[in-house]
Amino acid sequence: MRLPRSWRSAEFDRRRFLGASALTAAAALLGPAMATAAPIAGLRAGRGRSDVTGEIWGAGMLGYAVPEQISSGLHLRQYARAFVLADATSGVRVVHVTVDVGLMFQSVFEEVVRRLQLRYGNLYHRGNVLLGATHTHAGPGGQSGHAMVDITTFGFRPATFEAEVTGIVEAIVAAHDDVSPAQVLVSRGVVEFGGGNRSPLAFARNPAADKAQFPGGVDPTTRNLTIVKAGSKVGNINWFSTHGTSMPGDNRLISSDNKGYAALAAETEVHPGRMADGKPFVAAFAQATPGDISPNLTDGVGADRFAATALIGRRQLDGAVAALDSGTAVGSGIDHRYRYVDMRSFEVSAEFTGDGTTHRLTPAMLGASFAAGSTEDGGAGDDLPFNEAEYGGNPVVAQLNDIVVPAALSKAQEPKDILLPMGLIDGMIQQVLPFHLVRLGSFYLFTCPFEPTINAGLRLRRALGAVLGAAPDVVQVQGYTNAYAHYLTTPEEYDRQEYEGGATVFGRWQLPAVVQIATGLARDLVTGRNSEPEGPALDLTGRIPNSPTGTPFVDFTRPGETFGGVVVQPNASYPVGATASAVFVAANPNNVLRRNDTYLLVERRSDGGWVQVATDAVFETFLRFDKQGPFTHAQVDWAIPPSAASGTYRIRYFGDARSVDGATTPFVGESVPFTVG
Repeated sequence: MRLPRSWRSAEFDRRRFLGASALTAAAALLGPAMATAAPIAGLRAGRGRSDVTGEIWGAGMLGYAVPEQISSGLHLRQYARAFVLADATSGVRVVHVTVDVGLMFQSVFEEVVRRLQLRYGNLYHRGNVLLGATHTHAGPGGQSGHAMVDITTFGFRPATFEAEVTGIVEAIVAAHDDVSPAQVLVSRGVVEFGGGNRSPLAFARNPAADKAQFPGGVDPTTRNLTIVKAGSKVGNINWFSTHGTSMPGDNRLISSDNKGYAALAAETEVHPGRMADGKPFVAAFAQATPGDISPNLTDGVGADRFAATALIGRRQLDGAVAALDSGTAVGSGIDHRYRYVDMRSFEVSAEFTGDGTTHRLTPAMLGASFAAGSTEDGGAGDDLPFNEAEYGGNPVVAQLNDIVVPAALSKAQEPKDILLPMGLIDGMIQQVLPFHLVRLGSFYLFTCPFEPTINAGLRLRRALGAVLGAAPDVVQVQGYTNAYAHYLTTPEEYDRQEYEGGATVFGRWQLPAVVQIATGLARDLVTGRNSEPEGPALDLTGRIPNSPTGTPFVDFTRPGETFGGVVVQPNASYPVGATASAVFVAANPNNVLRRNDTYLLVERRSDGGWVQVATDAVFETFLRFDKQGPFTHAQVDWAIPPSAASGTYRIRYFGDARSVDGATTPFVGESVPFTVG
């Protein structure tokens, strides 16, 4: 049984909601550090942020695997938010980066580490760099070195790959340069109505003791790791479990979705400007274990996708802020262990299987219920003949399963109806995977490349706590890190073969295998023994064909038009709450991606000239492209917020036109002035 669609209430007024919430958050986040945060000798930290926004036109988008979902504009830019945590006494340091992308790939991770080592030697390496994805489903794809993911985005996209890698490295460099004495606080709280369980029948198969931890079928826990310098908060990492799917599968605007919204709201509304040290506040909203949690199954979500993004983002921000009052110092000392594991034939010890028998994993196999997509969050398409197990599966696939897949592998994957045995083809899907365990004082972070369900996360926390001699509540599990290998369900959830079970690629015993790996790292950490990390298998980076869509070629204007010319001017005046629009003669925006810059400005006239009011990195602006061959128009919309002062405004658009020789020439378009108020 699915959670009813009636849980979604009528659409709400997003402008009124945003204005009312900002002041509440500001008081807590701008407040002084907690009295419990005594100075810690030798603990140092730094923070940094940079833009990773890739191609905003013509790129297959990553997450839903819907071929028709191709980028055609921009709503919220994507960022990398980096923190370097260092122990000055031991020299041990860890880099934690939260990236507003759908998935994290080995191709990106390896190139980031390579560039860091060119700059810093072996200071940063595979063992101490953690790159986590927020799991937005509204970013451009084409960054993977494994072919399966790039098939859905029509190939590899070098420009988007470069934007992501460069932005991540820039954020880490900024954090490295910012490292200085710091205090670190950890706090826990709850997020109200941050999501609903999208596979309740699979969840219900778990033992009563597990389900008792999540009475509503969700994990409401929110956790902060707050960086304090000279008595002031300067950065924060938050973890909460909900999918980045507030923007649906027919959306074509680039967006960092609900977690990106929460981060931008913290940085621009709660902490506008710069901190006392002259640098901006950095707020990362990272993923935890959201495998079976949808933001679209919760109270108050309406049909407006942008309002839904803001609502779930604001709830995460409010929960994070409310938790800060319980912050306590983590203590001193940093240590970490990591390991790459070949999952294709990993032997799971009877100690971890729960049935007293040793089992082996198999090469990665995706089931028929995976192809159905998540019913609640879209993807896969309604025209495909696949359903989640609740609706009966697909009998044709079950028959093909007996013919195509070797019997031993099929048996080991039961009860999955195998549709795509990707693991049998080299380079299609990553199967040698990284796992990391970090200790920061009394706080522990375990990362993996999967999408864990909340019960999978619970079992990992319990197992790690038992070995580490710590309560499960001080252990944070983070998915989507340094690689990607689909879902991680409990064996009981796997047996149900909902979407998440069909996407648990290594079989029923995958979670016990990960628990075994995690506890091995914990034992090494406790005893001081070095792990045997090894490294990843080669991927297909550089060998996957480039995507042909959206590639810049040459730009022309129609007769009578010039680049930057205004095709449609704004109205003469607008009331607050209306949307001001202008349409410009434009060029392919992929000519110059304008990272850490803007394609547009909204400006207000003042005595000293024109003052910037909004860029393309704020929630109220929307940029959409209409491209017909070499001719392009760009529509800029500004949803005038309640905070807009009465006065005279204008909209400007910035582009770069490509000539037949490949050279690009910048241009600017400017609308006529209009009044607000």
